[in-house]
Amino acid sequence: MTASPTTASLTVSPADSSAPLFRRLAIVGPGLIGSSILRRARRDGTIAAELVACDIDPDVCRRVAELDLADEVEQDPMRAVADADCVILCVPVGAVAEVGTRILPAMKPGAILSEVGSTKVSILTAITPALRADVPFVPTHPMAGTEHSGPDAGFATLFDDRWCLLTPLPDTPPAATDLIEQMWHRMGARTRVMDPAHHDRVCAIVSHLPHLLAFTICGTADDLADETRSEVLDFAASGFRDFTRIAASDPVMWRDIFLNNREALLEMLARFTEDAQAMARAIRWGDEAFIVDRIERGRRIRRSLIENRQA
Repeated sequence: MTASPTTASLTVSPADSSAPLFRRLAIVGPGLIGSSILRRARRDGTIAAELVACDIDPDVCRRVAELDLADEVEQDPMRAVADADCVILCVPVGAVAEVGTRILPAMKPGAILSEVGSTKVSILTAITPALRADVPFVPTHPMAGTEHSGPDAGFATLFDDRWCLLTPLPDTPPAATDLIEQMWHRMGARTRVMDPAHHDRVCAIVSHLPHLLAFTICGTADDLADETRSEVLDFAASGFRDFTRIAASDPVMWRDIFLNNREALLEMLARFTEDAQAMARAIRWGDEAFIVDRIERGRRIRRSLIENRQA
C-alpha cells in the first residue's frame, strides 16, 4: 500500500521543524496520556494547528473545556474525527478496537489512525477486519505514566526522555510511520519500532508483571489480621509505599491490560514464580551466595536504569 496524497502532503522536512505536523489532530479519550498529548501540542505549537478532544462523558468534556486543552471538544466521536489528519485513540485497551471500528468509516482518506495501548497483539487482532487501505494505522505505546487518571492528571513533559514503542503493520506506509515517529519526538520521547508480539512480551516483564505484583502485595497486606494491617499502614517503609503508588493505578485500565496480554503475562509470572521459589529455598537453607547474587543483579539493573535516564 502506498501513501495517499493526503498523507504524503503532511510530511515535513527536518529544516521545517517549526511547522505543525498536522493541520488537525483529534484525541479520543483525554485522560492521563491523551491530555498530556494535548498539553504538549498546545504548548509547543509544532504538533498540530488545531486540536480536537473527544470523550463520551459530558463531565470529562466540560473539564477539558475548562482547562482549555483543545480548540474543539466533542462528545460525538464521528464528528470529532471527520476532518482530522490524525486521530489518536487514548482509551482503555479493551475499548481500542471497538472505538476504532466505529470511527474508521468517518475518517477522511489519507488520515492516520493511531493508538497508545499497552498491549498490541490483541488490539491488532480485533481491529484488523475494520481497517481501511486509505487510512494508515500506526499503533504506539508511550512508556510513560503515573498512577493518576483523567484530564487533570496530564502534563506537558510526561513523555520527555521516555520511550515510545511503534508497532506498525507490514503494509503501513513508511510516510505515515515517519510522521507518527516525528510527532513523538516533538513530544520529547525516544522511539523504537518493534514487532507487536515482542512488544507484548517486553511490556509483560517491565510493566504488567510489576503492576500485578503491586496489586497482589497490597491485597495480601489488606488480608492480614486487623492489628497487623493497621501496623502496615502506620509503619510502611519506602518499599511498600512504592508498591502502593503503583497499586493506585486505574483498575479498569489494568484489568483490560491483564486480560488482553494474558499469554505473555502468564509466561512472565511463571518465570517470576520459579525465581521467587529459588530465593525462598536460598533463604530457608541459608545460601548466602545465592541471596547476595540476586541482590547484586537488582542493583546492577537499577544503575543501568539511572544511566539510561529511565529512573
